[in-house]
Amino acid sequence: MTENKIELIDFSEELHEPIKILNYEWLEKYFRVEESDRISLSNPKEQIIDKGGFIFYAKLNDEIVGTASLLKKNETVFELGKMAVTSKAQGHKIGTLLLEHCLAIAKQKNIKTIILYSNTQLESAIHLYKKYGFTEIELEKGLYERANIKMEKQL
Repeated sequence: MTENKIELIDFSEELHEPIKILNYEWLEKYFRVEESDRISLSNPKEQIIDKGGFIFYAKLNDEIVGTASLLKKNETVFELGKMAVTSKAQGHKIGTLLLEHCLAIAKQKNIKTIILYSNTQLESAIHLYKKYGFTEIELEKGLYERANIKMEKQL
């Protein structure tokens, strides 16, 4: 039996497709792809990186199977978003590794607050966020139609 090797890597120009593929997979399974998703996932460098954000990928045995982003809201607040792990790679704690990586980078970059938007039907995701100290805060209307919960963590 081969051991599963998980590696976290940064976004690069030649890796602009996986963020779209991975996010479309879960969005189409649970919700629908919204216009804002289409824009940011089709142009991740322009929409996330060039605006001061970060995109990370998880590789399992040399295949990209997960992604997470930190989207800049202002100098001290970033949104944890575009987080997805392909269904065939679930159970390897890849979501946890991506979340831990995002939190470590946020601390390193002196980000003070991480916010996220989710949906309570994604129970394992909500459980993970709570485990890492995210608490529910008031959800403003209109950012994502699928979101019914907003959470934040002070760093």
